[in-house]
Amino acid sequence: MQTYRLTTPLTEADCLQLRIGDAVLLSGTLYTARDAAHKRLIEALDRDEELPFPLQGAVIYYVGPTPAPPGRPIGSAGPTTSYRMDAFAPRLYGLGVKASIGKGRRSPEVRKALEDNRAVYLGATGGAGALLSQCILESRIIAHEDLGPEAIRAMTVRDFPTLVVNDAYGGELYT
Repeated sequence: MQTYRLTTPLTEADCLQLRIGDAVLLSGTLYTARDAAHKRLIEALDRDEELPFPLQGAVIYYVGPTPAPPGRPIGSAGPTTSYRMDAFAPRLYGLGVKASIGKGRRSPEVRKALEDNRAVYLGATGGAGALLSQCILESRIIAHEDLGPEAIRAMTVRDFPTLVVNDAYGGELYT
């Protein structure tokens, strides 16, 4: 197992060097989206509408952060359970998303989409939202403000700690 420092947007080469169990410290922009936001992304794609962020090389963090306390860009920002996005994720990987961040196992369809599209699923530590928020330098809502904590945000991060749970070769950390 190795530790990698990667900057978004990710490339295929970034993903192909990673194996299950590797630590990845991410810097750059993460886009937040949970199930309600994913549904809207897919509906926009179905209507051939432009999305609020570029999918090519994108990293989507499954999070619904708490409000920002004074002097901070965001409140607690821990991962949500990923399986709720499994119905939507394969299409997004097929359109260029290179990584998602959450907690828990992914479906066989998602694991196949990761392998087919040379992408990865990264785990963030559940229950450590306050600690993870320390890596978030900036956060702004870019779409669907009406969803409250589930609005789509662009977050600038530095050394955001993750672990490769599913790699681009079909590997799964949980097995």
